[in-house]
Amino acid sequence: MKSFARFSSSVRAARRPPSPRFPPNRALDLCAPSGVDFTAGGTVVARRPRVTAVRTFHHAPVAAAAVQRASAAPLPAPVAPPVTTEAEPNVYRFGARPTAAHLSPYAPYIRPQSSGAALVHLQTLMEGDVMPELCSGLAHFPGDERADGLATLLGACAEWGLEARSSPLVVRLINGCLELLSGGGVRVSPLCHLGEVARVLEGRQSALVTQVLASLCGAVREDGASPSEAVRIYSLLAQCHDPASRRHKVLLSALHRSTRRQVHRLNASQVSDVLQSLSQLQQRQAVSLVLRLSRRASQVLKAFSDAELTQVLSALMTLGHHSEELLSAVEEHLPGRLGKCDPELISTVVEYCLRAGRRSEPLFEAVAENFVDNAETHTSLQIAKQIVSMGRLNYLPQCSGEMFKKLESILSARFAQFRPRSLLEVLHACIHLERFPLNHMAKVFSPHFLQRLRAQGEPLDNKALGQLTQLHLSSSLECSCYWGPRLPFFLHVKNFSSVDHAFETPMESRLYNQVKGPLAEMLGGRFYNTRVFTRSGYTIDVEICLDEDGYVLPPSQWDHTYKRMALCLDGEKRFCSKTQHLLGKEATKRRHLRRMGYELVQIPFFEFEKLRTLEEQVQYLHDKIFPTILKFNH
Repeated sequence: MKSFARFSSSVRAARRPPSPRFPPNRALDLCAPSGVDFTAGGTVVARRPRVTAVRTFHHAPVAAAAVQRASAAPLPAPVAPPVTTEAEPNVYRFGARPTAAHLSPYAPYIRPQSSGAALVHLQTLMEGDVMPELCSGLAHFPGDERADGLATLLGACAEWGLEARSSPLVVRLINGCLELLSGGGVRVSPLCHLGEVARVLEGRQSALVTQVLASLCGAVREDGASPSEAVRIYSLLAQCHDPASRRHKVLLSALHRSTRRQVHRLNASQVSDVLQSLSQLQQRQAVSLVLRLSRRASQVLKAFSDAELTQVLSALMTLGHHSEELLSAVEEHLPGRLGKCDPELISTVVEYCLRAGRRSEPLFEAVAENFVDNAETHTSLQIAKQIVSMGRLNYLPQCSGEMFKKLESILSARFAQFRPRSLLEVLHACIHLERFPLNHMAKVFSPHFLQRLRAQGEPLDNKALGQLTQLHLSSSLECSCYWGPRLPFFLHVKNFSSVDHAFETPMESRLYNQVKGPLAEMLGGRFYNTRVFTRSGYTIDVEICLDEDGYVLPPSQWDHTYKRMALCLDGEKRFCSKTQHLLGKEATKRRHLRRMGYELVQIPFFEFEKLRTLEEQVQYLHDKIFPTILKFNH
């Protein structure tokens, strides 16, 4: 193994520019044969080089796109070597090195050295006598060492831009790999090494990648995989996965079982990498593994870097998992760290809280204070995520005055930098907190801004139109001092109900079934209507019609309605998770309904579900509804 071991590093040394600490002569010495003469004029006698140690390809990043560009570049004009006599050895001189972006597969490689040097041809180096001898020598090594050696040579070919189809050397190396893998017995780490190199050279559909994944499947099913090996296999699968392949499904299933058994051994970096790979593989069905990884993430939370924690939270959002244990750990350890952490982490954390419906007071207070101090360093998208999360979770921080002053100054200075949809999200979130952006409503309702919304390549969808409509309602119903432009009537939505429930949460059937019997008992009949649409677009759960004296009208006399009462049957989904705080959209809907003349009666699930008997339920509804009715008699 040591006879070919330093080949890759020697090639790399030949590419490295000279420096005072590593002179050119020393760089050449690393890959020079014994007996080679270096003259003072920079002339090198080219003989068979002595090969040095293997440099693992896994630690050297290879950009496939760069390799393809280099391979597609036109061949430069050939440079004729110096004329020699029969008694003279072949002599090549080193000149100026061309840029890597224009390096073609067989372009002469020129080492930066003194002027008047000659060219070393890449084809001579890679396909002369040296590489075939190395390939032949590898046949006598054990399977793991041979696999690592072949992967290293293939990695060198990839770095130099050789293509699998056009280079006999690469074809020979690939055939050697296939022959080795057919015999089995190769461990996981060399297999991953081969798979990573093969994907770069041939793509994920190559025969070598397929054979590597088949060998990995057998190895993982028999012996499992260590934490570091599991990380590499997940990473390789994320790049080569075929959802339709049965073999890939079997490998993933075996890898999930192996990783579940040793989640407690994963460090913070490995937890982050595995979750990222699972999100790329769209493994939503691996619920048990994701739960264990999330629990492990909460245990090693303090060891995560900002980038790793951002990656963990983003992956969990992609996988649709929200962990209370992880959120509790974030609440405990992150607030004191926010002043120094990456703004991207802050915006990701509040977005994760929003997805989980978690109204975290300590976390949002810390985010608001950090926003006041450092908002100028945040991007427009990061600012939007923070404001939108607070608005939709209906959380008004203690420093709200300073926070909204800072937001006002940022919007004034960077209005054009915000994408139209992000800006609309920010202004819409503000009205949930009863903060009305009057200085910017005129810009939002202008034809220019509406045109910008359409210019993003998509028509105005119902969500954007609904947000604009609610801004218009707030300016009309709650801001009597606003005299600016209004939203054109033809852009108003007629119904705020939507599939994603962006503006109102539908009534829960379970809670309605519990309430309707006691309500009819109290009213003396079914003197109410359900799921009533208002002219503004909102839906009322239960509507009771009253006459001028405050008496409940039967359905036959609803045309003579003087006053309307809206019963809000608030199920669990209308509140922030595990709290009694309404979501921002529900708070805004209630304010608008009151301004439109409705008398609102709230019947929350956490109060009504405590009542066990019919008498208790009827008395509860009586105490809720009749005080409101009696107001009309005075």
